[in-house]
Amino acid sequence: MVKKEEEEGTVHLSYDVLEHFTADVFMKLGVPPDDADVCAEVLSYADRRGISSHGVNRLKPFYYDRIRKGQQSADAEMSIVRDGPTTAVIDGRFGMGFPVGKRSMQLAIDKAKKYGMGMVAVRNSTHYGAAGYYATMAAASGMLGITGTNARPSVAPTFGTEAMLGTNPFTIAFPTDEEFPFVLDCATSIWQRGKIEYYAREGRQVPEGLVIGEDGSTLTDSSEILKALITGKAALLPLGGPGEDTAGYKGYGYSTVVEVLSSALQGGPFLKAITGVNVGHFFMAVDISSFTTMDEFERSAGEVMRQLRGSRKAHGYGRIYTAGEKEHIHMVSTRERGAPINVSLQGEILTMRDEMGLIKYKFPFEKKT
Repeated sequence: MVKKEEEEGTVHLSYDVLEHFTADVFMKLGVPPDDADVCAEVLSYADRRGISSHGVNRLKPFYYDRIRKGQQSADAEMSIVRDGPTTAVIDGRFGMGFPVGKRSMQLAIDKAKKYGMGMVAVRNSTHYGAAGYYATMAAASGMLGITGTNARPSVAPTFGTEAMLGTNPFTIAFPTDEEFPFVLDCATSIWQRGKIEYYAREGRQVPEGLVIGEDGSTLTDSSEILKALITGKAALLPLGGPGEDTAGYKGYGYSTVVEVLSSALQGGPFLKAITGVNVGHFFMAVDISSFTTMDEFERSAGEVMRQLRGSRKAHGYGRIYTAGEKEHIHMVSTRERGAPINVSLQGEILTMRDEMGLIKYKFPFEKKT
């Protein structure tokens, strides 16, 4: 979610400062230093690309609070359950999803370098942040990267009103001859829970037609939606919306694929058994040089992007984008300005700093809260 407007009281903070602070918070919670750095790096990746719904906004509610409540392990070590030439099954042991995700994708990449393809399935993991981070790892290694994960039930199947599936992103990345890779990173629901969380922070209403109540009515109050999702009285709609008239069955179908690949391959839980701290992931890497030369692939892929952007524009629109382009533009344009920290997040940052005794950090928004 690349945000265009900022609420009153928002202060910008250096990405580097924010990333260092995040790593220190994780270490104070008992996360090993190397793993803490990975956790902070993945959250920073999201913020730098303007995906605020998966960045530091989730530090306290998703990770900090869960670890302190004993719902999630800070220092569990993943183990390899099964290992073959091109495949592996990993048990995350309910530890931090970020390092589990990074190591699993790296394992898939290593196998692909040797055999052309690699796939790793993970069980007993936790939220691993922005899926694009892992797919981009493969793209940076000259590969086609694919990843997905299941999540807490929040999405209703077509013709249903009960939350059964997670927002289940299906994410793909590959290199081009341009200065940024193609990265398609999106949920299989119209909106994801994180975006609603972000709207709730700012007191904003959710547009109609994205969330339904148990009686099928549309819901728009972001704070009430979050409560209703927890109690099972609301559900997000799959890509395409309700019913078949707008092809909601497509989002429903893709979400089901992600659910199966995140559970059945590795013997993990699924659907209603997912609590948010027992999720599964999958990671695939395909060595492009096993099919053609990198130069040829990148040139062709880049030309596809350029021809798409150069095609005829709809009235009132001056530009067409390709996947990953807006995020790259955001990253470049805000590199010096830093991440937007809204008033609600400012309070959470100060709370974590004080509770963890990280007194070396002084923030520009302290006098404004």
